[in-house]
Amino acid sequence: MQLLAARLRALPPSLGPVRLIGVDGHAGSGKSTFAGRLAAALDGAPVLHLDDIASHEQLFDWTDRLLAQVIRPLAQGEPAAYSRYDWRARAFGPPRPLPPAPVILLEGVGAGRRALRPHLAELLWMELPREEAWARGRRRDGAEQHAFWDGWVAAERAHFAADPSRPHAGLLVRQTAEGYEVSPGPARRPGSGQDVTLSDGP
Repeated sequence: MQLLAARLRALPPSLGPVRLIGVDGHAGSGKSTFAGRLAAALDGAPVLHLDDIASHEQLFDWTDRLLAQVIRPLAQGEPAAYSRYDWRARAFGPPRPLPPAPVILLEGVGAGRRALRPHLAELLWMELPREEAWARGRRRDGAEQHAFWDGWVAAERAHFAADPSRPHAGLLVRQTAEGYEVSPGPARRPGSGQDVTLSDGP
Protein backbone atom coordinates (compact mmCIF):
# COMPACT_ATOMS: atom_id res chain seq x y z
CA MET A 1 0.00 0.00 0.00
CA GLN A 2 2.90 2.34 0.68
CA LEU A 3 4.15 1.90 -2.90
CA LEU A 4 0.77 2.89 -4.29
CA ALA A 5 0.52 5.81 -1.88
CA ALA A 6 3.90 7.10 -3.02
CA ARG A 7 2.84 6.92 -6.67
CA LEU A 8 -0.35 8.83 -5.99
CA ARG A 9 1.47 11.52 -4.01
CA ALA A 10 3.82 12.00 -6.97
CA LEU A 11 0.99 12.73 -9.42
CA PRO A 12 0.41 16.33 -10.50
CA PRO A 13 -2.58 18.04 -8.86
CA SER A 14 -5.82 17.63 -10.77
CA LEU A 15 -8.22 19.86 -8.87
CA GLY A 16 -6.65 23.11 -7.68
CA PRO A 17 -3.96 21.94 -5.24
CA VAL A 18 -5.64 18.53 -4.80
CA ARG A 19 -4.87 15.16 -6.35
CA LEU A 20 -8.37 13.72 -6.52
CA ILE A 21 -8.25 9.92 -6.69
CA GLY A 22 -11.37 8.02 -7.74
CA VAL A 23 -12.03 4.55 -6.31
CA ASP A 24 -14.84 2.97 -8.31
CA GLY A 25 -16.28 -0.51 -8.70
CA HIS A 26 -19.47 -2.45 -8.25
CA ALA A 27 -21.38 -2.19 -4.98
CA GLY A 28 -19.94 -4.75 -2.59
CA SER A 29 -16.54 -4.88 -4.29
CA GLY A 30 -14.63 -3.60 -1.25
CA LYS A 31 -14.17 0.05 -2.20
CA SER A 32 -14.72 1.49 1.26
CA THR A 33 -12.33 -0.90 3.00
CA PHE A 34 -9.64 -0.38 0.38
CA ALA A 35 -10.07 3.40 0.43
CA GLY A 36 -9.74 3.41 4.22
CA ARG A 37 -6.47 1.48 4.08
CA LEU A 38 -5.14 3.65 1.26
CA ALA A 39 -6.08 6.79 3.20
CA ALA A 40 -4.11 5.51 6.17
CA ALA A 41 -1.09 4.90 3.93
CA LEU A 42 -1.52 8.49 2.74
CA ASP A 43 -1.17 9.76 6.31
CA GLY A 44 -4.87 10.21 6.86
CA ALA A 45 -5.98 11.55 3.49
CA PRO A 46 -9.66 12.58 3.49
CA VAL A 47 -12.13 10.11 2.00
CA LEU A 48 -15.35 11.37 0.47
CA HIS A 49 -17.87 8.51 0.25
CA LEU A 50 -20.39 8.87 -2.54
CA ASP A 51 -22.91 7.12 -0.29
CA ASP A 52 -22.94 10.43 1.59
CA ILE A 53 -23.79 12.34 -1.60
CA ALA A 54 -26.38 9.98 -3.09
CA SER A 55 -29.88 9.48 -1.68
CA HIS A 56 -32.85 7.16 -2.01
CA GLU A 57 -34.37 9.46 -4.60
CA GLN A 58 -31.09 10.12 -6.43
CA LEU A 59 -29.01 6.96 -6.44
CA PHE A 60 -26.94 8.30 -9.35
CA ASP A 61 -28.38 11.71 -10.15
CA TRP A 62 -26.04 13.56 -7.76
CA THR A 63 -23.43 14.98 -10.14
CA ASP A 64 -24.61 18.60 -9.97
CA ARG A 65 -24.63 18.55 -6.16
CA LEU A 66 -21.11 17.12 -5.99
CA LEU A 67 -19.79 19.62 -8.52
CA ALA A 68 -21.34 22.56 -6.67
CA GLN A 69 -20.47 21.53 -3.12
CA VAL A 70 -17.08 19.88 -3.61
CA ILE A 71 -15.45 20.04 -7.03
CA ARG A 72 -15.77 23.76 -7.79
CA PRO A 73 -14.58 25.02 -4.39
CA LEU A 74 -11.59 22.66 -4.37
CA ALA A 75 -10.72 23.68 -7.93
CA GLN A 76 -10.38 27.23 -6.65
CA GLY A 77 -8.23 26.15 -3.71
CA GLU A 78 -11.06 26.86 -1.28
CA PRO A 79 -12.53 24.59 1.42
CA ALA A 80 -15.51 22.52 0.30
CA ALA A 81 -18.54 21.59 2.38
CA TYR A 82 -21.07 18.91 1.55
CA SER A 83 -24.33 17.80 3.12
CA ARG A 84 -24.17 14.16 4.18
CA TYR A 85 -27.20 11.98 3.50
CA ASP A 86 -28.61 9.94 6.38
CA TRP A 87 -29.96 6.72 4.85
CA ARG A 88 -32.06 5.91 7.92
CA ALA A 89 -33.57 9.36 8.41
CA ARG A 90 -33.85 9.85 4.63
CA ALA A 91 -32.61 13.42 4.95
CA PHE A 92 -29.47 15.46 4.42
CA GLY A 93 -27.63 16.71 7.46
CA PRO A 94 -25.68 19.92 8.07
CA PRO A 95 -22.68 20.71 5.85
CA ARG A 96 -19.47 18.83 6.62
CA PRO A 97 -16.17 20.61 5.84
CA LEU A 98 -13.73 19.17 3.32
CA PRO A 99 -10.62 21.37 3.17
CA PRO A 100 -8.10 21.03 0.34
CA ALA A 101 -5.49 18.32 0.96
CA PRO A 102 -2.61 17.00 -1.14
CA VAL A 103 -4.65 13.84 -1.86
CA ILE A 104 -8.40 13.31 -1.48
CA LEU A 105 -10.04 9.95 -2.18
CA LEU A 106 -13.45 9.91 -3.86
CA GLU A 107 -14.92 6.48 -3.16
CA GLY A 108 -18.12 4.98 -4.47
CA VAL A 109 -20.02 3.62 -7.43
CA GLY A 110 -19.74 6.28 -10.10
CA ALA A 111 -16.53 7.89 -8.87
CA GLY A 112 -15.17 7.47 -12.38
CA ARG A 113 -18.20 8.77 -14.19
CA ARG A 114 -17.80 10.92 -17.31
CA ALA A 115 -18.49 14.24 -15.59
CA LEU A 116 -15.85 13.62 -12.91
CA ARG A 117 -12.98 12.12 -14.90
CA PRO A 118 -11.52 15.49 -15.97
CA HIS A 119 -11.03 16.31 -12.27
CA LEU A 120 -9.31 13.04 -11.31
CA ALA A 121 -5.57 12.59 -11.02
CA GLU A 122 -6.11 8.81 -11.17
CA LEU A 123 -8.99 6.35 -11.35
CA LEU A 124 -8.77 3.00 -9.56
CA TRP A 125 -11.24 0.21 -10.29
CA MET A 126 -11.94 -2.60 -7.83
CA GLU A 127 -11.62 -5.70 -9.99
CA LEU A 128 -14.43 -8.01 -8.85
CA PRO A 129 -17.20 -9.37 -11.09
CA ARG A 130 -20.48 -7.61 -10.50
CA GLU A 131 -22.49 -10.69 -9.52
CA GLU A 132 -19.87 -11.65 -6.93
CA ALA A 133 -19.68 -8.09 -5.63
CA TRP A 134 -23.46 -7.79 -5.36
CA ALA A 135 -23.67 -11.12 -3.53
CA ARG A 136 -21.08 -9.86 -1.03
CA GLY A 137 -23.04 -6.66 -0.56
CA ARG A 138 -26.30 -8.50 0.03
CA ARG A 139 -24.68 -10.72 2.65
CA ARG A 140 -23.17 -7.67 4.33
CA ASP A 141 -26.43 -5.72 4.52
CA GLY A 142 -28.73 -8.58 5.48
CA ALA A 143 -32.30 -9.50 4.66
CA GLU A 144 -33.74 -6.16 5.80
CA GLN A 145 -32.07 -4.49 2.80
CA HIS A 146 -33.30 -7.04 0.25
CA ALA A 147 -35.77 -4.71 -1.45
CA PHE A 148 -33.24 -1.89 -1.58
CA TRP A 149 -30.67 -4.14 -3.22
CA ASP A 150 -33.15 -5.22 -5.90
CA GLY A 151 -33.65 -1.59 -6.84
CA TRP A 152 -29.95 -0.81 -6.54
CA VAL A 153 -28.84 -3.60 -8.88
CA ALA A 154 -31.19 -2.35 -11.61
CA ALA A 155 -29.98 1.23 -11.13
CA GLU A 156 -26.30 0.23 -11.16
CA ARG A 157 -26.74 -1.84 -14.31
CA ALA A 158 -28.31 1.16 -16.04
CA HIS A 159 -25.62 3.54 -14.79
CA PHE A 160 -22.65 1.52 -15.98
CA ALA A 161 -24.37 0.69 -19.28
CA ALA A 162 -24.66 4.41 -20.00
CA ASP A 163 -21.48 5.63 -18.32
CA PRO A 164 -18.91 2.86 -17.71
CA SER A 165 -15.93 3.58 -15.49
CA ARG A 166 -13.70 0.53 -15.88
CA PRO A 167 -12.51 1.31 -19.44
CA HIS A 168 -11.12 4.60 -18.12
CA ALA A 169 -9.36 3.20 -15.05
CA GLY A 170 -5.61 3.70 -14.89
CA LEU A 171 -5.20 1.04 -12.23
CA LEU A 172 -7.04 -2.16 -11.34
CA VAL A 173 -7.16 -3.30 -7.70
CA ARG A 174 -7.62 -6.96 -6.80
CA GLN A 175 -8.00 -8.13 -3.22
CA THR A 176 -5.81 -11.11 -2.38
CA ALA A 177 -5.24 -13.26 0.68
CA GLU A 178 -2.20 -11.11 1.48
CA GLY A 179 -3.72 -7.70 0.81
CA TYR A 180 -4.13 -6.03 -2.57
CA GLU A 181 -2.58 -6.32 -6.01
CA VAL A 182 -2.58 -3.20 -8.17
CA SER A 183 -2.02 -3.61 -11.90
CA PRO A 184 -2.30 -1.39 -14.99
CA GLY A 185 -5.85 -0.62 -16.06
CA PRO A 186 -7.42 -0.29 -19.52
CA ALA A 187 -6.61 3.42 -19.68
CA ARG A 188 -2.91 3.03 -18.84
CA ARG A 189 -0.81 4.17 -21.76
CA PRO A 190 2.05 1.80 -22.70
CA GLY A 191 5.39 3.29 -21.77
CA SER A 192 3.85 5.70 -19.27
CA GLY A 193 6.12 4.47 -16.51
CA GLN A 194 3.11 3.24 -14.56
CA ASP A 195 2.98 -0.28 -15.94
CA VAL A 196 4.48 -2.18 -13.00
CA THR A 197 2.22 -4.40 -10.91
CA LEU A 198 2.27 -3.53 -7.21
CA SER A 199 1.60 -6.10 -4.50
CA ASP A 200 1.20 -4.91 -0.95
CA GLY A 201 0.41 -6.70 2.27
CA PRO A 202 -2.59 -5.90 4.47
